Amino acid sequence: MIPATKNTPAKKKSKDSLFTRINKWLHLWLGLASGIIVLIVCLTGCIWVFNEEINDLLAPETKIEKQDKPVISPAQLSAIVARDYPDKLPAYANYQQGRTINLNLKNKVEKKEKGTRGGGRRGGGITLKINPYTGEIVSKEVRKKGETDFFRFILNGHRFLWMPYEIGRPIVNYGTMVFVVLLITGLIWWYPKKWNKSTSDKSFKIKWGASFKRVNLDLHNVLGFYSLLFLLAIALTGMVYGIKWYSEGLYWVTSGGEKLTEFKRMESDSLQANKFYTPEQVMDLAWNKVITKHPKSQGFYYNFPDTSAAKATINITVYPNTGQFYNSQGHTFDQHTGTELKREDVYSTDYATAGFSTKLRKMNFDIHVGSILGFPGKVLAFLASLIGASLPITGFLVWYGRKFKKKKPAKKIESNPIEKVKPQEVPQKTVKRVELVE
Repeated sequence: MIPATKNTPAKKKSKDSLFTRINKWLHLWLGLASGIIVLIVCLTGCIWVFNEEINDLLAPETKIEKQDKPVISPAQLSAIVARDYPDKLPAYANYQQGRTINLNLKNKVEKKEKGTRGGGRRGGGITLKINPYTGEIVSKEVRKKGETDFFRFILNGHRFLWMPYEIGRPIVNYGTMVFVVLLITGLIWWYPKKWNKSTSDKSFKIKWGASFKRVNLDLHNVLGFYSLLFLLAIALTGMVYGIKWYSEGLYWVTSGGEKLTEFKRMESDSLQANKFYTPEQVMDLAWNKVITKHPKSQGFYYNFPDTSAAKATINITVYPNTGQFYNSQGHTFDQHTGTELKREDVYSTDYATAGFSTKLRKMNFDIHVGSILGFPGKVLAFLASLIGASLPITGFLVWYGRKFKKKKPAKKIESNPIEKVKPQEVPQKTVKRVELVE
């Protein structure tokens, strides 16, 4: 055998399998393509998670201690508006136990504008913060046309990147789907070929004392692994709200082949207008029916009758638990007769008697924001979203460092100084002397 020398080419390392190469290619280029989208969506999501808690801290006067008596009725809220804002009408109210009632007002004569979907009250308006037991106006919030508050601005970025809704929303939806693929391909890339102490340390620990490149790589790999399940849950539930075929397919799979009932907007019988009740009377009638069914509810949302639209309905949703929405139940009423209209969508179903697929769909929002586990769940959602926002940054730095790293010049190996002496450089006399001796 010929011994290996410096000029002999070294044996090449075994190549990755085709599956591994495709997986790495997908993870790299999908990550570079969707990085900005993932960064914005995750960062705005982790900011928005605690919007209620932050608002409570900034406006402590809106916190109201629970009292052992019923909250004021819709008719009483209407009377407050008629007394203090005669040129306005109540639009909708929402409430969670321990806080004020938020009552949004609208103009008596108001033109509906096109293209306002997703903009967050672009028409402006007044929101009253009202004590739920006394009816006292605690504070007032006035917005001009096109104005949004901080958390609405954050939510708009989360939902459609502050772009026109029709453009930004699909980008977020399918960018989220790409993120799911990245999480899966990242897990495959992360999984070591062999498990030993060295690979375990690299997979589960961050070597803080190492170089910046090593720490950055560990942040990407290790934190990405620990947040994987939480980020998958957040992403998969987020797509329910934006991708119709995915939403229907998920329900079909979880229900064992049942079709998701499409939401149908109910309509009031316009022929019965002005025959039975005033708007205040019919609103209280519907309210009393709902409260009788759900006496222990800790929150609600409802809209007042829209007299400018004869077919519009009254919608009331009650929340049994503060800060959670999975076991909420919606009710719809004819605004002229007060008759409850039968709804067949999943959100109007009683959670206690619902099947698995319906329960899962009703829990979707709480899973998405982490409130399904209460406050600890929101903390986990915050941390997972923050890590999710960091992954495009650390991943880009890993790629950039490998792609554009400076190559160190190869060190010159000095040859043996004896080899430098050439035969012709030996003095001729010395050679002759050697010959004579011989």
